[in-house]
Amino acid sequence: MLTVEAAKRRGSFSLDVRFETPVPGVVALFGRSGCGKSTVVNLMAGLLRPESGRMTLDGTVLFDAAAGIDVPAERRCFGYVFQDARLFPHLRVDSNLRYALRRAAAPHFVTLEAVVELLDLGGLMRRRTHELSGGERQRVAIARALLTQPRLLLLDEPLANLDRARREEVLPYLEILRDELRVPMVYVTHDFEEVLRLATHVVLIDAGAVIAQGAIGPMSLNASLRRIIGPDAVGAIVTGTALGVDPVTHLMRVRVGAGELNVRCAELGAGASLRVQLLARDIIVSTELPRHLSVRNNLAGTVAGIQDDDEEAELVAIDVGGEQILARVTKAASRDLGLKTGLAVWALIKSVSIRVHLVGARA
Repeated sequence: MLTVEAAKRRGSFSLDVRFETPVPGVVALFGRSGCGKSTVVNLMAGLLRPESGRMTLDGTVLFDAAAGIDVPAERRCFGYVFQDARLFPHLRVDSNLRYALRRAAAPHFVTLEAVVELLDLGGLMRRRTHELSGGERQRVAIARALLTQPRLLLLDEPLANLDRARREEVLPYLEILRDELRVPMVYVTHDFEEVLRLATHVVLIDAGAVIAQGAIGPMSLNASLRRIIGPDAVGAIVTGTALGVDPVTHLMRVRVGAGELNVRCAELGAGASLRVQLLARDIIVSTELPRHLSVRNNLAGTVAGIQDDDEEAELVAIDVGGEQILARVTKAASRDLGLKTGLAVWALIKSVSIRVHLVGARA
């Protein structure tokens, strides 16, 4: 477990956070810019000293104000990846990496060769850092942090300075680290797309305080999260299992709850675990079994709850067999359909609106 209790005042800004998360996994510190996320990771890294509190990792005390314990940053064995790569400009990529390896504490759990293969750096090793693209620099920075043999990897908005294309270039490599290397990570971001792709646990921070925390699935339904990400990103993140490709539609069949979806994604082996995002705005609710529609995906379920979203709309929670999804419907439609808790309904979703990401080791 990773436990953090820390208070710190910086000028007029006051931080007081408390959270506990399982490791390994990816803990996303999520919130608006300026809420205190970067301050939290700097406190964890030992770059800033809390005024009070206690921090532990797997039972090892890193900081305890009451006991007078403050392990120096260099002895915490944490890797740190910043927004800007901060590579040594006078060294080639291979020298940057070997520098980190020489300074690493023994024993080594990851080798230079393994990191180069995992992050696809073989063609970059002889190049100077100024010859790299932004995405390549961040991959090298992540590799250098890994080669310090960290107990915990801290990433402070590592993709913030990259354009969309470069972010999409780096994200799959971070998924590989999560699923194959299983290095515990704390990931700071204000981009919910990155949370969707990477996080196993979310700590929601607002104005210097933790306002919610939990596993990614339940947190996707959290009202506090919805207030930050806005109505267009509201939805559920659920677990799916690949069943194989339909020979007629050429879409991947995915088990979600007690039902099945057909989605566009790369062909995967049966049994592969998937993370499925279903946005509330993309789900249509029917109180009768749908027929003669172009929408091919429908999940049978039961209304689990209804709550206000705004003056004109409601969010309808639907249990589809052990997984819960959200549909955004107008209050007028909710009234006309007679939606209420316990009512049997069908959730209709277009294949093109479903987003899936593989979770687990790649073949």
